[in-house]
Amino acid sequence: MASTTTPDSDSSSPLLLRSPSTSTISSLSSTPSPPCNRPLLLSFLSALLLSLSAGSITIFSLYAPTLQTHLQYSQYLINGLASAASIAMYIPVPLLGYYCDRVGPAPLSRLAAILFSLGYAGAAYVFSAKSSYLIMVASFVFIGCGTCAMYLGAVATCAKNFGRGKNRGLALAVPIAAFGLSGMWLSQVGDRFFSKEKRGGEIDVVKFFLFLSVFLGVVGMVGSLGLNIVGEEEIIEEAVEELERSGILTPARYGTIGDEENEPGKQGEEEDVKVKKQWVLNAETRRFLTDHTMWCFALGFFFLIGPGEAFINNMGTVIKTLYPPTIDFVGEKTSAATHVSIVGITSTIVRLLTGTLTDLLAPSPQARHIQLSSSTGSLRGEGDKRWFSVSRVSFLLFFAVVLSLGLAGLASGLVQNHGDRLWVISGLVGAGYGAVFSLTPIIITVIWGVENFATNWGIVAMFPALGSTMWGVVYSAVYQNGANKQVIGDNLCYGTECYAAAFWAMTVSVWVACGLVLWAWKGRDGWSQRGIVV
Repeated sequence: MASTTTPDSDSSSPLLLRSPSTSTISSLSSTPSPPCNRPLLLSFLSALLLSLSAGSITIFSLYAPTLQTHLQYSQYLINGLASAASIAMYIPVPLLGYYCDRVGPAPLSRLAAILFSLGYAGAAYVFSAKSSYLIMVASFVFIGCGTCAMYLGAVATCAKNFGRGKNRGLALAVPIAAFGLSGMWLSQVGDRFFSKEKRGGEIDVVKFFLFLSVFLGVVGMVGSLGLNIVGEEEIIEEAVEELERSGILTPARYGTIGDEENEPGKQGEEEDVKVKKQWVLNAETRRFLTDHTMWCFALGFFFLIGPGEAFINNMGTVIKTLYPPTIDFVGEKTSAATHVSIVGITSTIVRLLTGTLTDLLAPSPQARHIQLSSSTGSLRGEGDKRWFSVSRVSFLLFFAVVLSLGLAGLASGLVQNHGDRLWVISGLVGAGYGAVFSLTPIIITVIWGVENFATNWGIVAMFPALGSTMWGVVYSAVYQNGANKQVIGDNLCYGTECYAAAFWAMTVSVWVACGLVLWAWKGRDGWSQRGIVV
């Protein structure tokens, strides 16, 4: 069957004013659909609102020291909360992604509103009443799940509405960058309006948690009204054609073999579209799960993101190790809020930068959907011809090295007794972490398409939960071991022995990740050998 997919002739149009390609192959209409600029713009703005608000968990280090002193939590218990939120933020992603691809992103936003409200209200209660640690853990599990639902709904909306054209990098970079920016502005709100004495002091945790409970509940409900996948029928129809040409799908049937009721046309046009969508998504999920390079790539993501999140979650306690606790320190100490903001700013800038640069410099495949090869056919894209191009994987590897430099700089003792230098470490880690989180979903859309994006991204995004937990435990063990050797009190620790060994190990972890990603790209039967444009 010859392709009738509409080319990217409108790629020069502004991103937000461009409607998804309208295919003439749709069984629902014999003429192209009219432009849907207003729904696209509303959907984008809703996704941007959610992304700008969803990153409240990234400011954990802002109030972690207060939990440590007020509730007498050890470093193990503090990292237990961070790990609970991290696991809850990543583990449900495949399930929520599966649901999002099949039902839509709006229900995820409503779910996030409920989870955030309950989570932060519960945490405020535990802090004020000094109640059970298990209730605090449960509250942070709700917060993590809410973060997952709100962020995934926003990113999936942008990926599906804008991710099939030449601006796919920017389309994904904007909500991902906004998520990084959310941590920056929320940390400043906490520092400016909820500090007990002055800026840089202890946060009034109860008031701040109650504020987040109300604010994020309202944002989730408002955002859900605008999230919508525009032109989804065309996306599925185009994917059907691609998969039929590859031999992965049989042109006449999309239901269970032998089930006459699942043949197109048997249940009406609306049911026909649902059957096609379900069959296409299931077929692409199987192809994704059976691709060995995906597992190699996901394992690399595991070794990359864990160290970055361990640094971000523990900045508050790391900063305290830099200053002697037994003598008066001359000068102004740096604060966790400052470095949360630095990570947020550098992460945001780099996410936008990588999204834009990869759109300009990276090769673009001719195929608008999945690029996987198969034994019965090929979906390999030759890409556009450019005199100069830089692979998206090259960008990923470069910023992974940047991340490792930040971790190694901290481990070496470069900032010990010199907290004013910590901005260099925060900037390097923020840049590397932000770029990796931006480029990974972009690479997934380029290789495996957008129609099943939420499911595919959900599977890969599950891996950092284990990495973040593992490195949080490693840091806690090193920190607590140092604290046990010192007589400071309140489970506090001072000096490089509190963190150096942990961050050297994290540096090696990032180098291992680079090797895994390189193998998926250039190794045996990797993307390069299979002619996959990335």
